[in-house]
Amino acid sequence: MTDDTHGEEPVDPAELAAELAAEVDGNSPTDGDDTPTGASAEGTATSSGGVTQSTFVVTHADDDSAMLRDAATGQVHTLSENPELEPEAVVKATVAPEPPMGVTDELREVTDERSVRIEAVGEAPTTQARRIARDQEPGEVTRQERAGDGEFHVITVPEGQTEIAVEDVMNDRETRLLQAARAGASLVEVRSEPGVVSVRYLP
Repeated sequence: MTDDTHGEEPVDPAELAAELAAEVDGNSPTDGDDTPTGASAEGTATSSGGVTQSTFVVTHADDDSAMLRDAATGQVHTLSENPELEPEAVVKATVAPEPPMGVTDELREVTDERSVRIEAVGEAPTTQARRIARDQEPGEVTRQERAGDGEFHVITVPEGQTEIAVEDVMNDRETRLLQAARAGASLVEVRSEPGVVSVRYLP
């Protein structure tokens, strides 16, 4: 692919991916007025006596076992059995250490399970996303809540690296799923135009 950035400083895709992944651990999204709003209810976890109630992403599942990652804390729980969980599903559940050793966990209860679609669309970023992108440096990410449910992230990149940035966002599925789990989203929509990538987490 020809680099047509015309002297713009390139953004290391690995650094961009790391910054995007760090968004999962952020706890201070802002709304359109830059007012801190805190984590959504989807992104909270409660734990007592080793028993954890939270929203999880199924990062691995086979006939014998499954692995869940807590969307709120990032902690990984390995289940000794798989009660028909599907890979990449988002579940609200209760897990607890399996006696007597507590090396693996058992799934006590599932109160909700949903799938999340991740897709790149041909639509351009919104006017608000373009404005945000203009006000930040290449490689920077802004995260804001939507006027309704969900949230969106705006990434500024050199124009010649836009396609690469979109590929990085699409390929980092676990980060997208974890953020969708926290935002209560069922659709992750990636929009782009030269220099701007917008990731929208929608109900």
